[in-house]
Amino acid sequence: MVYSRFSIVCILVLGLMVMLSAPDFSIAKAVNPDFVVLAKKLNPTVVNIRTAKNIKPKLRTRRPQQQNPFGNNFMDDFFNRYFDEMPQQRPHREQSLGTGFIISSDGYILTNNHVVNGADEVMVKLSDGREVKGDIKGLDDKTDLALIKINENDSLPFAELGDSDALEVGEWVMAIGNPFGLSHTVTAGIVSAKGRVIGSGPYDDYIQTDASINPGNSGGPLFNSEGRVIGINTAIITGGGGGIGFAIPVSMAKIVVDQLRNSGKVTRGYLGVRFQPLTPDLAKSFGLKSDKGVLIASVEKDTPAEKAGIKQGDVILEYDGKPINDGSELPRFVAATPVDKKVKISLVRDGEKKVIYLIVGKMNDKESSSAADGGIDADRVGIVVEEIRKEIADRLGLRDNKGLVVTEVKPGSSAEEVGIVVGSIVIELNGRRLESVKEYTSLIAGMKKGDVMRLLLRRPDGTAHYVALKVD
Repeated sequence: MVYSRFSIVCILVLGLMVMLSAPDFSIAKAVNPDFVVLAKKLNPTVVNIRTAKNIKPKLRTRRPQQQNPFGNNFMDDFFNRYFDEMPQQRPHREQSLGTGFIISSDGYILTNNHVVNGADEVMVKLSDGREVKGDIKGLDDKTDLALIKINENDSLPFAELGDSDALEVGEWVMAIGNPFGLSHTVTAGIVSAKGRVIGSGPYDDYIQTDASINPGNSGGPLFNSEGRVIGINTAIITGGGGGIGFAIPVSMAKIVVDQLRNSGKVTRGYLGVRFQPLTPDLAKSFGLKSDKGVLIASVEKDTPAEKAGIKQGDVILEYDGKPINDGSELPRFVAATPVDKKVKISLVRDGEKKVIYLIVGKMNDKESSSAADGGIDADRVGIVVEEIRKEIADRLGLRDNKGLVVTEVKPGSSAEEVGIVVGSIVIELNGRRLESVKEYTSLIAGMKKGDVMRLLLRRPDGTAHYVALKVD
């Protein structure tokens, strides 16, 4: 078959177009890792941890004799005879099992705080069968991490720590652990999600995986396809015959481990603010186009935040060069910031963008009405407010003697859904301080159905909190 010069050119152009439009797989990570090779290489870096705790017997006392004008008390005599005949509780030892992994050739081991905390004895079993005593070098309950040290003359094999920030959903991962006491068990799966918040602590940022994580896996490593640790297996949620596992990102663990190794404790950054997530309704009430960021609900006195000029109602969009996408990110960013570091904070105040520079402080261990002229009907916003009078303050246990207080929350209303409770003091409505029900009524009356009003409340526990309500 003879092709014309024009036909050949067309074929070449078409082929080039296909090549240019084809997806680029050159940067894709390995999708089919050799788990046999990985397991042989990494098994020696994983250890089994056995802990023991001495439980002392609780002291029992005889029932005190009650004075009885009619003579001896039958029930007292019966109880004390029963007490004398009961076998006394004896001291005993509680044992538990967990997992850890060696992170340096000189014997430092990383595991979970809940695996070793409170233990009187920690024994570490190496992959070759040797069992040696482990010393707890530091604990951090906020991230559930612990650092152990064993003393061996030999240079030990250790796991290389990777970069969990570069981890992608869908990547292959492999876990090695001690599930149900069965040593060095290998399981594999993929990364199901990142940034999971499961309510276990103030710095939740878990990697979710479908690799089997079972009791006894706690403290074990989660490896990527290159054989580097990208997570520390910590928690499982089971149900419906299955379960999903969660691992602490190794990028967070690196910061903690360095401090535990150097000082045995963790020092975290501190701002001195209370904040809350920025909901779409709250964002709209502030005139923002996006709900990215966090809303400052209150600023504590004599704190780095107050000294830097951060104010209640500010919306922080960026912290130290990192964008704030949701409320769970800010505490992690702040906690990881070195004390006394100067950071740049980008925020919105009264609709205008501002930049504030702040010197990060040190977190201490203790930190982490129908009115006189009638109440307003709850139908439009779901709450009734009253001016604070002495009898109301006494009834609700309030220290304040002026302003407005919520005395009724309509069941099933949006006010109830956003968590408004009776006894909350109304500080502001749409940025305006209120002194009387008349002012409040006037502002509500000027709103149309569907408008969003923003309330700044002080809850009965003393904490400040913003909420956004739609007017019916």
